Amino acid sequence: MSPQSLFKWRHFLPEIILLNVRWYCRYSLSYRDLEEMMQERGMKVDHSTINRWVLQYSSELDKRIRWHLKPTSNSWRVDETYIKVRGVWKYLYRAVDSQGNTLDFMLSAKRDGKAAARFLRKVLKGQHPQAPRVITVDKNAAYPGAMETLKADEVIEQETELRQSKYLNNIVEQDHRNIKCIVKPMMRFKSFNSARRTLSGIEAMNMMRKRQVNGIDRGDIVSQVKFIEALFGVTA
Repeated sequence: MSPQSLFKWRHFLPEIILLNVRWYCRYSLSYRDLEEMMQERGMKVDHSTINRWVLQYSSELDKRIRWHLKPTSNSWRVDETYIKVRGVWKYLYRAVDSQGNTLDFMLSAKRDGKAAARFLRKVLKGQHPQAPRVITVDKNAAYPGAMETLKADEVIEQETELRQSKYLNNIVEQDHRNIKCIVKPMMRFKSFNSARRTLSGIEAMNMMRKRQVNGIDRGDIVSQVKFIEALFGVTA
């Protein structure tokens, strides 16, 4: 999709829109926090407008960033964490490699064998992940059945090992904290779709924070800004 069509009919410059999306998905801020911060810059932007920006451009950011990620290892760590949507707990499946690099994620209404298998299929279809040599999970009984299904369908190699170890899975559990820290000020998501879209932007910014993007070092905020603007074709 071209930059012209992406930002068509918007009353604010693309740089301002992307600034709000980036800040919301990267820092522990609410929409009203951003509304006040824009007022300090002399711009009157309603928090509901910022919400619409985040819902539209977060998933687009996640999609565009994928082609610029560094290679990952073939040792995976898979786990789920809880996210509340309309007052009901849902499950955010997440996978990282042995170095803590994000492989993929998926919001699910259920936490069972079908959901686990669906998530692993999603990770395997990603642009860059290597075929896994070993997948480490916790003691969740859903994963052995999910692995059997994938092997029977020839989606994953028969030699791929499923290793159940809570201790070895600490790396992904620690990574959950960064996501939960950003989500907390958001109070709650109004719908499953809005949660899914917003989380895609949060995960994309988390990958940038972890230096998974080629050419961007940890803490190099200026490069991050330029990179995102270039992704959306709005570089000056």
